[in-house]
Amino acid sequence: MLTQSLLFPHISTGDMLREHIRAGDPVGLKVRDLLKAGQLVSDDLVDQMVAERITRPDCHAGFILDGYPRTLPQAESVTSLLSAHGFTAVVVYLKVDEEKLVKRLTNRRQCPQCGTLYNVLLKPPIVPGRCDVEGSRLTTREDDREEVIRQRFESFERQTRPVLDFFGQRTKFLEVAASDSSPEQILHQIEAFLATPEAA
Repeated sequence: MLTQSLLFPHISTGDMLREHIRAGDPVGLKVRDLLKAGQLVSDDLVDQMVAERITRPDCHAGFILDGYPRTLPQAESVTSLLSAHGFTAVVVYLKVDEEKLVKRLTNRRQCPQCGTLYNVLLKPPIVPGRCDVEGSRLTTREDDREEVIRQRFESFERQTRPVLDFFGQRTKFLEVAASDSSPEQILHQIEAFLATPEAA
């Protein structure tokens, strides 16, 4: 929704890593084992992927980074990278209650063919267990298992919480209480913030 609003490309490091896994290349094989264990991929690898991606023509006016940076070294790296390309960062942190996240993620399903995401409780497919687009049987991502999600929370507190402090002191920063807000409400909050002088 934010991509449609801003007309910027959506860059998800998670999606890029999953592409490597689907391709079965050396990067994908290494990443698959890390994600299954709920661990983060090395900063250098993710930094290189992002650095390459933002040089493409569709990023010249701006872009949305999703799931990156997650560590302090990544935050420092992307700050230098953005500065070198003449970009100013606006950071949006969606704060959601952990138990609600567990419920959402463990009920998430994905089409292995087209990648469409569903949620058994919140956004179920028309035919249970089948993709509305492809008709393929939906699957649960390895990183959506509860034990992996809990491990990711621990990684977040240890590695990502400092990133919020880093950006909160250095750039335009918006924290959105997103536990009980609809995607549309969250979008409106972000759009309103981007329209303020603080985000200009």
